[in-house]
Amino acid sequence: MNPSKHSLTVLAQLFKLIPRNLIPKLANEHGVSKRSRRFSPTSHVLALMHAQLSHAISLNDICDCLRNHKGALSSMRGAVAPSKNALSNANRVRNADMAEALFWDVLDNLKRISPNFAVQGRHYCGIPRRFKRVINVVDSSTIKLVANCLDWAKHRRRKAAAKMHLRSFLRSFLHSFLPEFVLVKTAKTNDLAQSYEVCAGVKAGEIVVFDKAYVGYEHLWRLEERGVFWATRAKDNTRYEVVGQHSEPKGRIIRDVYIKLTDPKTSRKYPETLRLLEAIVEIDGEPKQMGFLTNNMQWAASSICELYRSRWSIEVFFKEIKQTLQMADFMGYNENAVHWQIWTAMLVYILLRFVAWQGRWKHTFTRLFTVLRGVLWSHVDMFSVLSCCGTATGTLRIRAAPEQCYLPGFSPG
Repeated sequence: MNPSKHSLTVLAQLFKLIPRNLIPKLANEHGVSKRSRRFSPTSHVLALMHAQLSHAISLNDICDCLRNHKGALSSMRGAVAPSKNALSNANRVRNADMAEALFWDVLDNLKRISPNFAVQGRHYCGIPRRFKRVINVVDSSTIKLVANCLDWAKHRRRKAAAKMHLRSFLRSFLHSFLPEFVLVKTAKTNDLAQSYEVCAGVKAGEIVVFDKAYVGYEHLWRLEERGVFWATRAKDNTRYEVVGQHSEPKGRIIRDVYIKLTDPKTSRKYPETLRLLEAIVEIDGEPKQMGFLTNNMQWAASSICELYRSRWSIEVFFKEIKQTLQMADFMGYNENAVHWQIWTAMLVYILLRFVAWQGRWKHTFTRLFTVLRGVLWSHVDMFSVLSCCGTATGTLRIRAAPEQCYLPGFSPG
């Protein structure tokens, strides 16, 4: 079955998901319109989206391709192909806060026109089904940069990197893989220092799960005072005393006890009782002993282990956005240009996720990306393209017969 024709290219169909007046509105709010003449903010956003969807590796790559398709490009709200200098200057001087605001406004618009988009996600086997509360998953990921060109992002002598702090949520055993909070900083910033801002939107009664890099007892106490349940890894150097037994060791559970912090500084920051759990968990097929901390005293020990294991679902998001989209080659050296590229990658990610949800896509995100990338400038309906992809339908009927049972070299009968 061949995909059906469409009056717009696949790139134009994706770009159409962005409300028509949103980009000019945000350009006025963030002062970008004052810095643009022939190369409009709409053309700027479209050029960076094309860079993500085509895996462009340089400014010349973007400009040459758009120049070769300037006819189709002009039909996309009057966009024009930029020169290399124009695109480089736009990435350098135009306020990247506009790209961040565009991402959140487009995400809110997609949730508004299709409310189930943010609620009904994909099945993820690592999420415990017994939890009916919203589970917030917090983690960060490092985006490697070039040290000799990006002095603003240096965090070691020969290394430079940016860091993305993310909070996503799980509900029941479904994960939409949509971010609820994103913070882009240099890699030299400490995770704990950003934990207050990342967890600020977690509501009372919800659950937040994070790694021990975000463990700070003042931070944990603030979550306790707000009525937020949390679970995390226990640090190896934690000084404490056991004040009670929660449950007897059973199966893979080695210890489940109540503790109080004994260090003068930490006990002052978190004066109440904590729950410490030690269990044998399987990591990459190998058993390993791990310790967990939580402020919930009712959950079963096995539930806490499953809850922390669900944190790995956020790694799916980082893998999809870093390994599939264009997050390896950066088209600018200054901080503003890097932020433009990161937030445009996030924008393209949610647009592709929305297309996958509407088209009932059952395959991987990487395959969705490669399928649409191959027809980016074709006048075909992108949903019909998705419906044509997949494994062969139907099953072969195999008929067993006595004459088929013979050894090689011997004829039947």
